[in-house]
Amino acid sequence: MSSPHVLLLGAPGAGKGTQSARIADRFGVDHITTGDALRNNKEMDISGLNLEYDTPGGFMDAGELVPDEVVNEIVVAALEQADGFVLDGYPRNIEQAEFLDARTDLNAVVRLTVSEAELIDRLTGRRVCPDCGANYHVEFDQPEEAGVCDECGASLEQREDDTEETVRERLRVFAENTEPVIDHYQGTDAYVEVDGESPPDEVFEEVEAAIEAKL
Repeated sequence: MSSPHVLLLGAPGAGKGTQSARIADRFGVDHITTGDALRNNKEMDISGLNLEYDTPGGFMDAGELVPDEVVNEIVVAALEQADGFVLDGYPRNIEQAEFLDARTDLNAVVRLTVSEAELIDRLTGRRVCPDCGANYHVEFDQPEEAGVCDECGASLEQREDDTEETVRERLRVFAENTEPVIDHYQGTDAYVEVDGESPPDEVFEEVEAAIEAKL
């Protein structure tokens, strides 16, 4: 079986990170996220783009958003180095989608569908360990002792961007910017939807079958 080129789409809280990691393991491909690609290429020479900084790290260290044209170049460089990949968190807008289409072929575009109410429950219930980074949930993945990390014993916290007000705003921004990306891929031979509200193992069974069917 050839190494697949997979794009995973879904709103914040849909389970992209969980499913991407399982796809990478099952098919032996690279899991590529925008954040990881940026961190791994902070010192990449982008002086030819004639921007404010000559490296992506310049924008990151200044706390500024990295421009689309920089993100595009970094992601494509990561894709070119990969023998198969699952792409998670990119493209975020229609311009990035068109850039990606011009530079690689996708075998499968898998969208995880989850209702807004479920997304809000998932994200507002998330708790994180500030020391080791472990993730829990007040309903779905509770620690052995309430409010205490199983791994290191630190007190768990709710991230600032996991409050209900912030979550609703994140979902609004997602709908505004990224729904057009979903529309862009709908109707293509690669596109498939998977119910992301099922238990993670069941979701992965459907994702795996969808990818295999597209190869």
